[in-house]
Amino acid sequence: MNEIIIVADLGHMKALRIIKDPLGLESPKIELIKSLSFIDTHSKPSDKFSDAAGRFYMGSGKKGTAAGFGEPHNIESEVEKRLIKQVAEEINALIVLENCERWHLSADRSINNQIIEKLDPSIIAKLKKNITANLIKSTKAKILSHFA
Repeated sequence: MNEIIIVADLGHMKALRIIKDPLGLESPKIELIKSLSFIDTHSKPSDKFSDAAGRFYMGSGKKGTAAGFGEPHNIESEVEKRLIKQVAEEINALIVLENCERWHLSADRSINNQIIEKLDPSIIAKLKKNITANLIKSTKAKILSHFA
């Protein structure tokens, strides 16, 4: 039976295959299938946007207060939505590619439900265990202990 564990946060995703001994003599092991790092999380808004000439202007109010227009007010929430969508798309593709019968997910509490909402219904049906914890930096043994 093909079984996968996926651990994710906004910056990274790891997919690990569970390898079980067919005779049941040895304990299960896991091996890394795929490791992704999403670059958008590592850059600051100041790297993407600048205060170029004409972008912000001094208003005509008291003391020359700044009055910007076109400011990126919701850029962080938009980047978060985009990253969650990327994680969900990667999970959808991986489960289909690996022909997975069962899979498990561990993602931070703040993004877990949002990832699940973006998955295909056929992929959700194969989800056996979902943990709201960030295990991305955990050892393989610790990850396996949560799903064994």
